[in-house]
Amino acid sequence: MAFFEANENRGYTLTVPALPRLATRGPNLNDARVLAKDAIRCCSGGLRKAKVTIAVKIETAQVKVWVSACEPL
Repeated sequence: MAFFEANENRGYTLTVPALPRLATRGPNLNDARVLAKDAIRCCSGGLRKAKVTIAVKIETAQVKVWVSACEPL
C-alpha cells in the first residue's frame, strides 16, 4: 500500500508503510506515481539483496478532519 499526500509545494509526497525509509515526491500526481514505482522497485530490490524481510500486512486507517473557523468569544 502506498500513500500519496498533497504537499506544501502543490505536488504529492509518497510514503509506503511497509518500507519506512522510503519517501519520494513529484510535482503532480502522475509524476509522483512514476517516481513511486521506481523508488519502490529500487528500495525493495536493495532489501532483497540484503535479505531483509518486507512486511506485507499493515493495518491502516484514513480519517479526514474538517475544522471550521470559530467565532471569537
